[in-house]
Formats: sequence, C-alpha cells, structure tokens
Amino acid sequence: MEIDRADGRSPNQLRPLSCSRGVLNRAHGSARWAQGNTQVLAAVYGPKGGTKKNENPEKASVEVIWKPRTGQIGKQEKEYEMVLKRTLQSICILTIHPNTTTSLIVQVVHDDGALLPCAINASCAALVDAGIPLKHLAVAICCCLAENGLVMLDPTKLEEEKMKAFVYLVLPNSILSVLPEESSSVKGEQMEHGLITSVTHGVMSVDDYLHCLERGRAATSKMSDFLRRNLQPQLSSDSLKAG
Repeated sequence: MEIDRADGRSPNQLRPLSCSRGVLNRAHGSARWAQGNTQVLAAVYGPKGGTKKNENPEKASVEVIWKPRTGQIGKQEKEYEMVLKRTLQSICILTIHPNTTTSLIVQVVHDDGALLPCAINASCAALVDAGIPLKHLAVAICCCLAENGLVMLDPTKLEEEKMKAFVYLVLPNSILSVLPEESSSVKGEQMEHGLITSVTHGVMSVDDYLHCLERGRAATSKMSDFLRRNLQPQLSSDSLKAG
C-alpha cells in the first residue's frame, strides 16, 4: 500500500534541488540551498585565530550559530546546532589550521520539511565556497517511516507531521573527496560505505532503520551528482591553487 503525496512525487522521489554559492559579499564563503520550498542560507567566517574554552587548541574548531526564520532559538534549534557542529567537525581537516575557529551561521529562510538535512547541505557548499580544507564532502537526506511501514524520502513539513518516525542521514560523497585516493578510508572502512551522522525521531525497529538507510543511501547518489555539477568548478580551482 502506498501513500499519495500531495505534490505527486513517488516515495523515493526527491524535491527539486537548487544551490547558489557566493551569495554574501562579506562572508568568506556562503551558499543558499533549497529542497523544494525548504530553503537555508549558510555563511562561513574564518578561520580566525584562537579557540573557545573546552576546545582543543591543537586543532581547529567549528562554531555553529543557528538563526530561525522568526523568534528566538529554542531546544530543537540547539539540537540542530550540536548535530551540525559534530557533522562538520567530522568532515573538516582540523589539523591544518590549529588553534583557530571557523564560524558558520545558518539562517532559515523557509521551513517546509527536512530542514536539518537542507542546512547540512547548505553548510557543506558554503565550506567549499570558503576554501575550508575538507576530508570529503557530505550529503544529507531525511527518510520518513509511515504507520503502514512505507518509507518516504525528503518529506514536506506536512508529511513529517504525519509520519510515525523519521531519520536524518548524512553520508560521505566520496566522488568529491579532496583527499588523495589512498586516504579515502577511515580506520579501514571505505568512506563511500560510511555513515557520518544519523539522528532519529520517533520509534522504529532495527529492520525499519536499515530499510531507511538503504533507501537513503540509494537516493544520495542523485544528490552527489547534483553536488558534483554545482561544486566541481570550485574544487578544480582549489586544486589548481594547491598545485
């Protein structure tokens, strides 16, 4: 049994993607990312000298500031900041600029579902635009579980509210790795088979989670292709500079 989606998409179909980089003149890097009507603006400042208290001065640190579309930041936004910070720290090369802080400001333009994955995708594009050294890029997606067990990808806000549970997945985009080929594994695991971040809301069985992971991993290939087309000119330019 399938669920009819209001926008006519199939369960596996993503909303239209769009990405614009260099949209803010005063930021060191910026990007606007949209998935359907969900839209996020990310700005990168730094790296600047010094780290905050409780940060390791022998490594670079990442600071994330989440700005909701309206109102004050709440518990959910604080959770988003924490997840985003941990995700970005795992993909950034923190040993190149020790004792520095890179600040990333995330501004919600419009929330129509899958907001955190959209913010992660915007942040990755902004880091590339700023020339921040990365181990690899990442793509994020939301997988929803309906009451009848059907998995749907990239939900709208209304769909999210009706779901039994959903999971945010962040997977490495090994195609756009900026590390040498011999460095594309972490502790012996090929990054193309890795999982950077996973955040679940609601209750789902292990089998349902693995099903979401399988569907999400398959769908990120389309997002990887989109990233490659959108970011390849920047990556090629950075490679020439490094050479």
